[in-house]
Amino acid sequence: MKTNTFLASALLSFSGLLAGCDTSSPTPAAPAAAPVSSSADVEATCTAKGWAAQNGGTNGGGTATPTIVTTYDQLKAAITNSAVKVVQVNGTITIPSGGRISFQDQTNKTLFGSAGARLVSADQTKDGSGIIYVKRCSNIVIRNLVFEGPGAYDVDGWDNATVDACTRVWIDHCEFRDGVDGNLDFKNTADFITVSWTKFAYLKSPRPDGPGGSDDHRFSNLIGSSDTSTGDRGKLSITFARCWWAQGCVARMPRVRFGKVHVVNNLFGSSVSTSGVMAGFEANLLVQNNVFENMNRPIDLMANNATAVQVTGNVFTNVTGNTAGNGKTAFTPPYTLSVLAASNVKSAVTASNGAGATVGGNTCVNSGI
Repeated sequence: MKTNTFLASALLSFSGLLAGCDTSSPTPAAPAAAPVSSSADVEATCTAKGWAAQNGGTNGGGTATPTIVTTYDQLKAAITNSAVKVVQVNGTITIPSGGRISFQDQTNKTLFGSAGARLVSADQTKDGSGIIYVKRCSNIVIRNLVFEGPGAYDVDGWDNATVDACTRVWIDHCEFRDGVDGNLDFKNTADFITVSWTKFAYLKSPRPDGPGGSDDHRFSNLIGSSDTSTGDRGKLSITFARCWWAQGCVARMPRVRFGKVHVVNNLFGSSVSTSGVMAGFEANLLVQNNVFENMNRPIDLMANNATAVQVTGNVFTNVTGNTAGNGKTAFTPPYTLSVLAASNVKSAVTASNGAGATVGGNTCVNSGI
């Protein structure tokens, strides 16, 4: 990338962050649409903020030339090849039954979509569901992709995406919807993770009568798989910033065990919800400057065995149920973000280049938090 192009992008990013701190409800400038073509998309040169900025930072495959994929076989080959550092998805790729991709034991890699890119699964079976499973990886970026499942069905199946025992992961400007078991989960000592400008939704009706017992398993995000997974103590440090839990989400936005999780400047707006942010066993939660609309139980203290649930600066509109923390002060983030006033969150998150797969490729000009 030419130096003048990089400087222009950096200046635009910096100016966007300054605007984000203004109380005049900023609307970042819309990026140029990236065409779906056979050419490699724009290269991102920035690194993550939030928890993913710690322990060495996260920039994925950096400016390596993208390997362009348009079919499932190409996608699987590129993801599983550790020599490929940047993977560009063009168009819609359907994951075949039982074709969930295992992305394991790799470092320094980016997976991103050009404009309109989607990874789609139609399998609702226990063993055949799911789109991608990321395990024992480090310094990974996933950006500008829609992960679309077949709808929630309680068969103890797979999430659209699972991050297992990984460190330094940045998920930015993605959309996860209609997962069988969940949309995006983190477990088994996963650590130093940021999820930014990402949308979670359920657009398809849940399938009832699953053997797991729930007729409506539209549970979006689980952090920590069990109270007995004590190896997660001191891990699961995750930032959710400028994300959107949209219509159809019922619970787990997210549900947290053990982790130090910063939930900041997000929009929650599902009228079918039974719980929003869920404070599970030994969770340490800082819930800061978010907007909750038309929700039931925005803050779920569950069994009251969380370490700390600090709720500060949020806006609650037309909600029922608990909105308070547990009276204990949460961790202090070891990083600095440009935190919006809650009154400006909804306009930023729902803007045309807000939460969701909206940035048009592998660009982080509009990814500041």
